[in-house]
Amino acid sequence: MEVRQSRTVGPAVDSADARLVRALRDGDEAAFARLVERWTPTMLAVANSCVPSRAVAEDVVQETWLAVLTGLHRFEGRSRLRTWVFSILVNIARSRGARERRSVPFSALSYDETAPTVAADRFLPSGDEWAGHWSAPPLAWDLPESAALSGEIRSRLRAALDALPARQRAVVQLRDVLGLDPGEVCELLGLEPGNQRVLLHRGRARLRQALEDYMNEART
Repeated sequence: MEVRQSRTVGPAVDSADARLVRALRDGDEAAFARLVERWTPTMLAVANSCVPSRAVAEDVVQETWLAVLTGLHRFEGRSRLRTWVFSILVNIARSRGARERRSVPFSALSYDETAPTVAADRFLPSGDEWAGHWSAPPLAWDLPESAALSGEIRSRLRAALDALPARQRAVVQLRDVLGLDPGEVCELLGLEPGNQRVLLHRGRARLRQALEDYMNEART
């Protein structure tokens, strides 16, 4: 009878993470499949910001999952599992991008911090008594939960997320979809805290605008 040697994980891993790590080490295929389904869209977004094409990003994600499977026994729990997985992903993506010779480091990609997040015509102009205030304020989101969770709205938001610039999309995916904290995102993507906040704000603003556009269409 084979005796399986147990291995503990470090203090950075919470109980749910520890259970997941044990399940993966024990060969729980269902747990691994759920993890792949939940994390792959965000992994694609991050990889796509480092490599020249979606096809290469998909290769990077596949290579990452293989590295996770073969290297899981080395995971010591000094960070959360998702941070460890995404660190592997970023390292592979950057190496692949360098080989392709068509990408630049994530932190070096340019973006316009001065461009308005919201269209200027949404605010009252200079000279007006209430200059700078909303002229066309955002609509109240009073849709019932069933409508908010409808397939059409999810499709609209997914399309808007996919249309974001690569850096914004990666930050929004990591923060709002996967739930990483700002420090983790900055470390993974090589961003300064201020840049991370700007990218997140701009990405969220575009998604909100997409939802508002949908609601305007639904009311006409």
